[in-house]
Amino acid sequence: MKLLRNPDVRLGSWAMAALAILSCGFAWVRWGMDAAVFLLLLCALFYSIFLGAAAWRYRRIRTMGEEIDRILHGSTKIFLDSCQEGELGILESEIQKMTVRLREQHQSLLEEKVHLADSLADISHQIRTPLTSINLLVQLLGDENQSPQRKTQLLRELRSLLQRIDWLITVLLKMSKLDAGVVQLKQEKIPLEALIHKAAEPLLVPLELRDIAFHTESQGFFYGDMEWTCEALGNVLKNCMEHTPAGGEIRITAQENPLYTQIVVGDNGPGIAPEDLPHIFQRFYRGKNASGSGFGVGLALARTIVISQNGTIKAENNPRGGARFTIRFYKGAV
Repeated sequence: MKLLRNPDVRLGSWAMAALAILSCGFAWVRWGMDAAVFLLLLCALFYSIFLGAAAWRYRRIRTMGEEIDRILHGSTKIFLDSCQEGELGILESEIQKMTVRLREQHQSLLEEKVHLADSLADISHQIRTPLTSINLLVQLLGDENQSPQRKTQLLRELRSLLQRIDWLITVLLKMSKLDAGVVQLKQEKIPLEALIHKAAEPLLVPLELRDIAFHTESQGFFYGDMEWTCEALGNVLKNCMEHTPAGGEIRITAQENPLYTQIVVGDNGPGIAPEDLPHIFQRFYRGKNASGSGFGVGLALARTIVISQNGTIKAENNPRGGARFTIRFYKGAV
């Protein structure tokens, strides 16, 4: 009998048999043969009920095992839906939840593999172009007929290309750290005026050289990481600067309220093309008005930093002309 191969059932059977023998022997000595036979039949009834309950229970467990095996071998249907009470019902419910969670994780891993493959393809494509130019410049530098002035110009172009590749690799490493969650972002109380000043400081000279007016208006505080937020805000400012013509203007307004801290960066340039708006924060995406030297990762890094600090960032066109970026850092769960 397969059921008796189970050690729990076998142990229970031995215990019930010993109890039946002892009780029947006691009844025979105390009350006679009729009492002993009656007690023996009663013990047999109880034992049958015990075997029936054990058979039903292990049949359910075997069915659950078969369903789990089908799921592990690729079945897309979950049949654990009997919705019965008791310990087996609880176990069945927990197994179903675990199965759904594992399936979601499996799907997430597949999506991450596709995303990784696409990212590697994009990175190789972005690096291949400057590397091709570097290879050509090295060949020209090896030509003995080049004049010293020409070699100086080629060296300047070579240095610029190497700096671009270094910047791209640095940005990609920062984004990878943020995506992997290995960066511990600080929670500091920072005046918005100090945050904006530090983020804009590296761009003040280029703004002046381009004859672009820069105005700020801020009040309140920001709660987050100073360095990383300056990186995000600086990338947004750099994007606005590259698309603002000479004699234009960039304005930053920042304020705090009980729900969030908001920073709005706007320019009076040509604005963002409508077909570019849904993709402007995607990695390596370069719109129709993009400059020739960019890689399309600055705004993607800004979005990653903002989201990592419980924030949102939105790009839109100002009705009065130009582009407008709205950044919000929420003080609670969004």
